[in-house]
Amino acid sequence: MAGAHEARPYERLVGAGLVHARWAESAPGFATEKLAIRGGIRFVGSSATIANYGEPQRPLMHRPSLIVAAIVALLPGSLSAQADPKPAPTKGYAAVPPARHDETSYVFGWGERPVSIANPRGGSSEGAPVTLAPGRTLPLPEIASAKDAFNRDRAAILALAGDFRVSFHEIESLGLAANYEPPRSYHSWATERVQVIEDTGRRISLQHTLVMFFRRESGEISGPALTKHWRQDWTFEDDDILVWEGGDVWARRRLDTAAAAGTWSHAVFNLEDSPRYEASGRWEHRGNVSMWNSERAWRPLPRREHSVRSDYDVVEGVHNVVITPTGWVEERNMWKRATEGGKSTEPPRYVAQELGIDRYERITSPSLDAAHTYWSKAAPYWAIVRQVWREEMARRDRFMIRDEFEGKISYQFHNEYVKKLEGGGTFAPDEAGRFVRRVVAGFLATDGK
Repeated sequence: MAGAHEARPYERLVGAGLVHARWAESAPGFATEKLAIRGGIRFVGSSATIANYGEPQRPLMHRPSLIVAAIVALLPGSLSAQADPKPAPTKGYAAVPPARHDETSYVFGWGERPVSIANPRGGSSEGAPVTLAPGRTLPLPEIASAKDAFNRDRAAILALAGDFRVSFHEIESLGLAANYEPPRSYHSWATERVQVIEDTGRRISLQHTLVMFFRRESGEISGPALTKHWRQDWTFEDDDILVWEGGDVWARRRLDTAAAAGTWSHAVFNLEDSPRYEASGRWEHRGNVSMWNSERAWRPLPRREHSVRSDYDVVEGVHNVVITPTGWVEERNMWKRATEGGKSTEPPRYVAQELGIDRYERITSPSLDAAHTYWSKAAPYWAIVRQVWREEMARRDRFMIRDEFEGKISYQFHNEYVKKLEGGGTFAPDEAGRFVRRVVAGFLATDGK
């Protein structure tokens, strides 16, 4: 009866200050509505869990103090139920009501979307638990104590090395076609070691190696599974930039001395050390922010898109690298562009914009020392591969990289050779050099022919 009804359970929680009143106003009943609860309690139907940001939900039975608080709030005539209700928050995250419909899920930049679209595609495996390293104060001491801008930049680049939990996130933020429907976003994860393999002062080369541990359905942890991953080279005042022109064609772009002054190029290489993309940019150190910003550049489609997209063939955009207290983050703002066989059209035609974030968080466990074991045997071979690629690219102003040679992709040749070394084979530099030169030459063609 209006004005004289018995207080429902969720209303008692409001009165106890555990539920935000305006979240409960539309709740038809405690047993049927998902309510967001102060103090980290979330009630779903008749069950309750503890939900803390950044950790899995835990059964409420593991938090006796919160059980008592919730029960007291529900008891008729309890002191909590008789207390003056606390006003609902009007600002901040606490004032935002939860999603109302189970068939949709919130997607950043899009709001509520059907679950079938909201759930990202990508890696479906589950990694082993990791221990995150404590955060450090910014600016990092090695950056703050550097004697000049050049050495501050170097310190920031060297801070990219370490053992990390990595998460990869990509989402299309907008589309430009009249009938555009946003595709599923992408998410994957890894644990990997980033190590300095070359430092000449003006050039620093960082090698990424995947060292993966997996949790099976039984709960058993398997691994490590190891894979040589990508490489990034940083070169100071680089006046010879390798640019991708579309299709399979690459060309060298020279910068004059004034344009290159104070810059660092960021060159990214594939698993087998062939070029992936390169861009010039500048580091800036402003207060507690250390960030490198790239120029606008083209790059090929990422591997995750090759098999699922045919409506564009060029990724055009900028990226930056930011030092964080726990590691670093790479952010990308990319435009997906359709060309005519890799040839630029005027005016250009863009399909969509994509935002990407790769987050590198430093870890103390599990140990990723399996990477050291691999490189103790494979390093001399891959050093030859890098050197041969540099020599071959330096001899050409313009060249094409073929997809296959003798029925294999490039990484197959190198991986098979390294497997022999891992199995105890003897490394012979001259033989390895001849092998690598034959393989690299087989994938190269001058002037796109």
